[in-house]
Amino acid sequence: MLRAAINSFLNTELDVKLYLVDNSPTDELKILVTDSRIEYIHNPANPGFGAAHNIAIQKALASGYKYHFIINPDIHFVGDVISPMVEYMQQDNTIGMMMPQVLNEDGSIQNLPKLLPSPFSILKRKIKKPRSFYQKFINKYELRFVPKDVIYNAPVLSGCFTLLNLDAIQKVGMYDDSFFMYFEDWDLSRRMHQHYKTVYFPLVSVFHAYDSGANKRGKLFKIFINSAITYFNKWGWFFDSERNQINKKALYQFK
Repeated sequence: MLRAAINSFLNTELDVKLYLVDNSPTDELKILVTDSRIEYIHNPANPGFGAAHNIAIQKALASGYKYHFIINPDIHFVGDVISPMVEYMQQDNTIGMMMPQVLNEDGSIQNLPKLLPSPFSILKRKIKKPRSFYQKFINKYELRFVPKDVIYNAPVLSGCFTLLNLDAIQKVGMYDDSFFMYFEDWDLSRRMHQHYKTVYFPLVSVFHAYDSGANKRGKLFKIFINSAITYFNKWGWFFDSERNQINKKALYQFK
């Protein structure tokens, strides 16, 4: 799986470098470094998703790169997804983040762009009942009503595959490493969205082996809850006027 992610990214004519940050206890994965464009970083302390990605972001900044992709190890794609995304961002320096269309292995769409969440949003996504009420909610919250080929400015983008404008990162900051896993991408999206466009770009697509681990394993569910608490403690629980304004503005672009 990881080899597929690496090969997918390196399949471009652009001048790229891949930072392979390995949080494993051992460094066995260094055998995957078969290309001079790969820099392997063994990080067995495992500080979490965002903190580990920050290591790569810092290296990209130090090397003078303008753009940086966040890529999950369970991502793969066919053809050159990298160039079209970079070219689109180059044309508009007000874009701080972008994500492509993300697909399940069967080709169905993962509905990952979202409005800013409230605690009720999280609860309703977990309960999914009553069905008619949930369907109305999720169509709006995950922007499922938007035609699938429309490029738009979404308040929340998924961290599974994200293009970052590093000038924007220098302004808003990197991932908040107080999140171990979950919600760190939503937190960065919100900070970025305050100053830049956070764009959903469905003209290219990638495959994501989404596992929904927090719904299956107790340990991951506890991490999910802790991250949710961290997120809402930071941004506000039930009273968040900025959240309402941002969501209202996001929906207005489709009228």
